[in-house]
Amino acid sequence: MEKVTFTDTNGEPLEMFVLEKTKLSGRDYLLVCDQPEGDAQALILKDVSDLAAKGKETKEASFQIVSDEKELSAVAALFESLLDDVSFVMDEDEQ
Repeated sequence: MEKVTFTDTNGEPLEMFVLEKTKLSGRDYLLVCDQPEGDAQALILKDVSDLAAKGKETKEASFQIVSDEKELSAVAALFESLLDDVSFVMDEDEQ
C-alpha cells in the first residue's frame, strides 16, 4: 500500500495510505485512510490539479475532500465495487 504525504490547508504534513485509485467522469479519485490495516478513518479525495493550477504548469497534484453528497455516494459505490472488503460508514458528525 502506497503511503503519501499531503499538505493540509494550514501547511501541515498529513500522511495517508492510498487504498485505491479510480476515475469517474474524467476526474481522478483516491480512497485514502489513516492506517494501513484494520478499521480506519477514510477519505475520498478528488484531483483538482487542473482547477488549482489556473493555467500554470505544476508538478504537484492538488486534491480536495469530496463533500458533495451525490458525488460522494457515486464515488463510494464505485470504490466498494472495486474493493470486496471495503464498506463505508458515515461519521455521525457528517450525517
